[in-house]
Parts: sequence; structure tokens; C-alpha cells
Amino acid sequence: MKNILVIGAGLSSSYLIKYLLDNAHLHNWHITVADADLIHAQNKINNHIKGTAVSLNINDSVERDELISENDLVISMLPASMHILVAKDCITHKKHLITASYISPEMQALHIDAMKAGVLFLNECGLDPGIDHLSAMKIIHDIQHKGGVITSFKSFCGGLVAPEFDDNPWNYKFTWNPRNVILAGQATAKYLENGELKFIPSSRIFTQTEEIKVDGYGEFESYANRDSLSYIKPYGIESAQTVLRGTLRRKNYSINWNNIIKLGLTDDSFIIYDADRLTYRDFVSAFTPGHGKENLELRVCDFLSIKQDADAFKKLQWLGLFDNIKINLKEATPAQILQNLLQQKWTLNKGDLDMIVMHHEVKYINEIGNCELGNKKLDEGTKMNTIISSLVVKGENEVLTAMAKTVGLPMAIAAKLILTNQLKARGVHMPTTAEFYIPILKELEKFGVKFEEKFV
Repeated sequence: MKNILVIGAGLSSSYLIKYLLDNAHLHNWHITVADADLIHAQNKINNHIKGTAVSLNINDSVERDELISENDLVISMLPASMHILVAKDCITHKKHLITASYISPEMQALHIDAMKAGVLFLNECGLDPGIDHLSAMKIIHDIQHKGGVITSFKSFCGGLVAPEFDDNPWNYKFTWNPRNVILAGQATAKYLENGELKFIPSSRIFTQTEEIKVDGYGEFESYANRDSLSYIKPYGIESAQTVLRGTLRRKNYSINWNNIIKLGLTDDSFIIYDADRLTYRDFVSAFTPGHGKENLELRVCDFLSIKQDADAFKKLQWLGLFDNIKINLKEATPAQILQNLLQQKWTLNKGDLDMIVMHHEVKYINEIGNCELGNKKLDEGTKMNTIISSLVVKGENEVLTAMAKTVGLPMAIAAKLILTNQLKARGVHMPTTAEFYIPILKELEKFGVKFEEKFV
């Protein structure tokens, strides 16, 4: 029997744990789910005969070490900064590790130790990062194996509300960690455009957007992620003159979110003490130039250069930013106060479904003789090709969400591949080779996680 340990029983773990339990009898697995909140772990196990729920204080080194030593493979659903604690114990006890987080310098530094221990530390194996790597590398390798030279690579992803439940003026509801949404765009974006290095400072992230159309789902917009350049080498696309990755939202979200940033409400650098003595109206007034709470609406409009009857102002008003309702946090940063308010406004209602959208645009050139669907003649003997690859996944219910499905399934499938000796890689890796993407993408299709590709 193989023992699998899942650390963390949050919202994104539901589909992961379901897959492992559903396959436990076939593969003779036992699944242990550990969480600081035992009730969360028990709910995920749901009395399954092949599952055990335990309470775990991740900072208790003795407790953590003992639990990891009893298992063959560990899947960490902890915050990214905590993976390293688990990873070091996995080195000690020679256990495989899977996470959905970006490879940190601390994790990368364990590569040789993991190799010596004969274990695989597979990171970036969720949705984004994760399915983006798997799907992009399949396209890139297919093109390169046919002699194509990639000239442009763009990739976009967003967690959204399904269209039939999109019923608020912001066209957005939280489908993943709300804090990450509030703090998005607070670092300079770096990317490549037509061979030129480009930067977008945080002050302009939400003003420089790109329109994206997905067949059957309409128009979206994308704002640039913080570092697209770091993908050039791992993806093997040094020939590309344009490399850009971004986050998807519905149209006009970004310019309106930028108004909130201009007001300073996403600031996470200082604490407002006795915040519970303030109303949200007091809160906004404190950030707006001028005086007089009675004319706050006019002050905000003047500051943002918008009209009081404009859609932009109505969106702010709908959030409750001008309400005389007390803030229910005693000590909090402005960003935390804003998050607390938006979690009341942007929460999925009972029965609502979420939606994941991922979209790749890849351009390449090759010789006419090797080109299957070239559509733009460049020089004699070459043609330009554009591949559009899109994925749309809707949630099944409030627990088995699209976010949980697309974050959890790749890790669950990878766990099966490791424990059945189908993955030979050892050390610290991200899933960018055929060894990973061929079997994982193939099984994801059985769960409706399938890309639609076309040439344009």
C-alpha cells in the first residue's frame, strides 16, 4: 500500500482529494489529509474508508516530521512560503513532493539534495502555474518538431464567475484567494514586445490592457503579469520577439479597479488602528483630497476625473464605499479593510458556478513544405502561422469548483504517475517536458479539461 499525505484542506483541495479517494481502492492507496482545522480535513475525507483526517500544526517540527515520515508522497496545499518546511523533511525521509506554487529560490536550492535522495519535487503543477505549462509546451514542442520557429507567445488565464451567474456590475466574483486579487498588480510587469524589452510600472498595470476574444464566451481583457521574461528559457522560445503572460478579466474591469488603486485603498503597507471606529465612508474620505464627508461623492469624482452619473462612479457606489456602515476590523491595513468589504460583495452566492478561462496565442514561421496551415506569406519559401488554443472550464458546484478542479487534478494525476513509476524525473522540476504533459493532459481531457485549437 502507498500512503499519500495532503497538507492543507482549503477550497482548492476538494477535487484533488476527491480524485485520490476515488482511485484509492484501485491503486491501494491510503490518503491522509492534514490541516490546522481538523473539521476542514474531516469534511474533505467524508468518512471514506481509505482516508484519515488529522490536525497538524505545520510549525511543529516534530509533529510535521513524524507525519511526513509515514507517507510515500506529500502534496502541499500550504501557502507558498511554507513549502520549504515540508520540502526539507521530504529530503530527510526521501519522500516525493508536489505543489502548485512557483519554484522559489529556496526550493530550487534543494535540487541536488532531491536528486541524491532519489525523489521528485514537482512544483508549478496546478492551474497557473501548471496547466499553462503543460498546454503551452505541447504546442511549442509540436511546432518545433515540425521545423517551426516561434516568433510570438502570449498566454492568458483568469478565474471568473460563469456567465449565467455574472449578476453584478463588476462582472467579477472571488473564485480563489481574495487577498491575491486585492494585491494584484503591485509589482512592475516585464515582457518582450517586437524584440524590445518592456516594463509596465504598478501605477499603469490596469491602464495598459489587451482585448481577448474567446469563441462562445465573448470578450475579455488582460493585464500583464509581473514577469513574462522568466518563461523564455524554460519554454525554449528564445526565438520569440514577443513574450507576454497576463490575467483575464471581463471588459472594463481594469479601468474601474484602477480607480480603487488611485484612491489608495489597496495599500498594504501600514495598519489603521481602531479601524472599527470608522465607517467605510470615513475610510474613503480619509484617502480623498479635500474636506467634508457630506460632499465625499463629489470629492471622489473630482479626484478621479469621473462624473457622478458615470458607470465608473456607480461601480464604486455599488461596493458600499460611501455607506455609513462600521468597519468590523479593529486593526487592519487598507487592503485588508477593502478585502473585508469585497468579500461581502463579490462572494459566489449559493448555487453560483465559477469558470476558468485560459488562452494561448502562438505565432511561428516555417518553410512552405513543412507548413500545414500557413496563412500569411512572408518571404519566399516561408509562411506565418497563428495557433489559438483556448480552455474554458465551469465548476460543478460550490465545492467542486472549476478553480479546485484545474488546480487539484494536475497534482492528483501527477501523484498517480509518480506512485506507478511512470515519471522518472528526479530533483526539483516544473512540468515542461513531454514526460509530464503527455499523460497529464490526456487524463485531464477525461474530466472535461480540454483545449480547443484553431489556426487563424
